[in-house]
Amino acid sequence: MIRILLILFLGFISCQKKVYHHELISSEDIIKTHLKEITGTDLPRNANNIETLNKVAEYIFTEYEKYADTVYYQPYEVNGKTYKNVIAVFADTLPKTVVIGAHYDVCGNQQGGDDNASGVVGLLELARLLKGKALTNRIELVAYTLEEPPFFRSEYMGSYIHAKSLKEKNVDVLGMICLEMIGYFSSEKYSQDYPVNGMSMKYGTKGDFIALIGKWTRGAFVTNFTKQFKDQQTIRSVSFFAPESVTGIDFSDHLNYWHFGFQALMITDTSFYRNKNYHKPSDKIETLNTPKIAQVIDGVYLSLIKTQSS
Repeated sequence: MIRILLILFLGFISCQKKVYHHELISSEDIIKTHLKEITGTDLPRNANNIETLNKVAEYIFTEYEKYADTVYYQPYEVNGKTYKNVIAVFADTLPKTVVIGAHYDVCGNQQGGDDNASGVVGLLELARLLKGKALTNRIELVAYTLEEPPFFRSEYMGSYIHAKSLKEKNVDVLGMICLEMIGYFSSEKYSQDYPVNGMSMKYGTKGDFIALIGKWTRGAFVTNFTKQFKDQQTIRSVSFFAPESVTGIDFSDHLNYWHFGFQALMITDTSFYRNKNYHKPSDKIETLNTPKIAQVIDGVYLSLIKTQSS
């Protein structure tokens, strides 16, 4: 236990305590519109409601089409039913690829405001910001289906299908960034929990930061992107690199990119360590902090622009 605690304390590095004043690039109004559209379906967007999933997928596709060079579905079958990822490509002719992904399905019968409409909105705003920009890498924005139970950790996850396809095509992937719950923040004391008791003594009890989480052997892309994100100073951030055995470190789509040997990083508000609406009907968009979502998206966008192929 002492060894794990030491690893975790060493893993959370460069906690930014300064309050930054960042002029937003992302649009709060557009973010709010996307959140309402994604969560406003008659039935929850879970695996049992394929028509709802398709409706949300079509919305994502239509938004992507406004900005991307190429947009397409990646369909696949599960138990005789067809599900699909939605993919937007920018700078398609460049040799090296960066993947940014977020899942659009929910767990059970809930709205899924933070989990994970917030992440999908991140993809849609990134698409708008990336339009027409000079890029150093090819970028794929991927909206995944079937991240949630009962398919989590299975080969039916949309991210597994996508990561496998990249491996089979020998795509030169620099790295992957997973947007997993980026909308819930609290300045209240004791609003933030940690996987090991005592971490709050160093990092505080307020859930007012965004976390960049990866495994101990993170690689050059993840290291560079993390540095760039912190340098942008759009939002207070904490980076956490630890063994895959630490609970929660692989609780999203990035785990499948690790499986196929790609570097991957999760950007998150720490999920159930902070947001007690996790996988509950109370996970509604009214609980989200739109300015903070915009700050996270800005950080990702600016880091993508500045992260070089090397």
